[in-house]
Amino acid sequence: MYFFLVLFILGVTPSICKGQHENTCNVVPKDKYIEVGSNIDIVCQTSCVHGKIFWTINNRSVDKRLSNTINSSHTVLSLRNFTHQSAILQCHSEDIQQVLGGTTIKTYSKPINISCILHKKDQTFEGSPDQITCKWEHEVNPSLAVNYVLRASSSEQLFEICNSSSTNCNNEIDLLLQNYTITVRAKTFAWEVDSDPYTFNPDHILKMIPPQLKEPTVSDDLLVEWERADLSKWCRCQVKYSKAVNGRTSEWVRNKNLTKHEHGKVTIEKVESCSNYTFSVRCALDKAPWSDWSQEKVLTTKLNKRDVKLRLWRKIDELDKNGVRKVHAMWMEIPSTCQDTFTYTIKQTPYKEHMVGVNYTDTLCGKPTCDVDVSQDAHRINLTVHNKDLLEFMDSVYVPAIGESLPQVTDIQTSTLEGVILVSWKAPIQPVSGYMIDWTHNGNQYQWKESNDTNTALSNLLDKTPYNITVTPLFDDKTGHGTQALQICSRVADPGNVTIHVKANDKSALVSWNVSQEACSDVTVDGTERVNSLKDLNPDTQYSVYVKATALTGTTKSSENSFKTKRFGPGLITAVGICGSIIILIVLSLGLSCAVQWKKFQEKPVPNPGNSSMASWPALSRQEGICPFQPFSNPTESLCDRVYTEETQRMSISPPATGCNGNLMSDQTDEYVDPGTVPAPDEQNEDLVNHAETQHLSSPDDSTALLSSETSPYRSQTFVESPASKHVNHSKRVPVKQPEKTALVTVYVTLDMFQQGQGR
Repeated sequence: MYFFLVLFILGVTPSICKGQHENTCNVVPKDKYIEVGSNIDIVCQTSCVHGKIFWTINNRSVDKRLSNTINSSHTVLSLRNFTHQSAILQCHSEDIQQVLGGTTIKTYSKPINISCILHKKDQTFEGSPDQITCKWEHEVNPSLAVNYVLRASSSEQLFEICNSSSTNCNNEIDLLLQNYTITVRAKTFAWEVDSDPYTFNPDHILKMIPPQLKEPTVSDDLLVEWERADLSKWCRCQVKYSKAVNGRTSEWVRNKNLTKHEHGKVTIEKVESCSNYTFSVRCALDKAPWSDWSQEKVLTTKLNKRDVKLRLWRKIDELDKNGVRKVHAMWMEIPSTCQDTFTYTIKQTPYKEHMVGVNYTDTLCGKPTCDVDVSQDAHRINLTVHNKDLLEFMDSVYVPAIGESLPQVTDIQTSTLEGVILVSWKAPIQPVSGYMIDWTHNGNQYQWKESNDTNTALSNLLDKTPYNITVTPLFDDKTGHGTQALQICSRVADPGNVTIHVKANDKSALVSWNVSQEACSDVTVDGTERVNSLKDLNPDTQYSVYVKATALTGTTKSSENSFKTKRFGPGLITAVGICGSIIILIVLSLGLSCAVQWKKFQEKPVPNPGNSSMASWPALSRQEGICPFQPFSNPTESLCDRVYTEETQRMSISPPATGCNGNLMSDQTDEYVDPGTVPAPDEQNEDLVNHAETQHLSSPDDSTALLSSETSPYRSQTFVESPASKHVNHSKRVPVKQPEKTALVTVYVTLDMFQQGQGR
């Protein structure tokens, strides 16, 4: 059609506009709307240029095979199955690369997926439908205002049902029991399109009213019943029931087909005791849409005896010093949702009924755990549960005797997988009726389950928590001995927090760290403290260090710790310290020695001059070859100590002195010369002559002054001639030339003389 239109334009236009548009370039048609998926031809007039042209759509080149040149001034672009929602087509000159003209092509679609429902406006009672509701889908630009017209036709009539500006429509209708065809027309200012026809049978779009649900009844099973208004036709129904537990809702659906004249009834088995259930029902004719759900009914189920599973179990302590074992009995509590009040009673009975001397009473327990005492013999623990309606439940468990030979499982293996502990074991040789597995994380709270296999999975565990697991074989009326597996964690935790400490030297640093480990933390090293030495560091330099703990489950990094190395090493500091200590010890030792010597000097006794005597000191005689010192018998004795008093002269007689070679020196005499009083050589010779002539003092006045009884402490002293004055050898004390003439010298010893001698 478009092609013939183009040919007409090309044939007529030149004759009409000849000469007027000889130099015109243009593209036609302009701003065209077409249905999506249809075909269109676009003409480019090229009178203004010469040469070849090419096309673009949305700035992308079009295959040249789609373009056809009619004559030197017209080229046609043929587009097939056009699906662009909106496209800009342009015609270009290849020679001058200039746009000669362009146009915009937009598409529209028709409404699809039409569906209609016949129903009653009042859904409370059954009757002929009086309403029709239809809906459809239409992809359209939201900016466009579209008006929809819903039309129906049959073999006898054609009529309009409703108008709408949206994709649904509702209106009253009275349809006959025959097939109808419905179409939807969409109309805008630029285009108009009809949908494909939708043909239906009224029974296939008829929506029933919801059925009437009766109150459910429950005994051991739950019975749900309902009634429907129209029993003339076969229908299908659904029963929906749900149960909410801990904020989570579980939902189930039961299907039921009903024949003519049949009401609905469904029995629901295995509903849980003391639980709230919600019920509703809906029905539909064959191929027709479902009715609305009926009004919901809520029912609380009663306690069903078959649902009571006490699962009585026990944990046994060691025998105490009184021969008593404590048994911790535990069982599954009746659900708290049951409104009844239940009483739990525990009684222990000897396994051998002929035992005498044992009298146990019932123990009333207020919670699903209870402790009772038994002896070392075998017992059976009996649990009784009853309520006010005298509904009674019982269970029992066996307690082996001490030393009783019973089978037990072996080779228990455990592993973890995403928070679940997997347990497996090897069965005993004897046949068993099952296995009881119990586990605990603190020794007080236990969980347990029964299994018929030699493996099980433990779930709902605390995260990153160690568990102790025990497996016990079960027999018809007894239990074997339990076997405990190695402790295992529900999941391995990341490494704990890392804390580091640094001790720095000049060229090294000692880094130590602590890892706070939990019971299930995963670490790559043993222990909680580690150290490492950092070497080859620079003195007096700032550094930072951290420690990272890595495990299979993750990584933990400590905070960075900054430290500065010391300027000098510990060896230098130690050497300086040792030298300083030695110097201090030397100074202290010298000070102590001086203090001791000074103390000795201070404490040395000074003779009382009043108790001293006067003696004659022999004068030195100049003699060649004599010894420079006298041979003292006491090395500490001085010449001043050898003063002969009168008393000493009487009591002892000095032995003859010997020379250096051991010969007697009877011709030598001793002489003490005060260096401060030694006269000149001439004066000395003169004094010696004077002394040789007399044995008295050179000046009688001086002697009298020194021996004055009123002023001198020597008033009681008398002159005594030294016993060795005649036969004492000379001993040189000072390097002074001595006269050849020997004379006796009188010497007075005073305290002042000692002090002057020490000062000099």
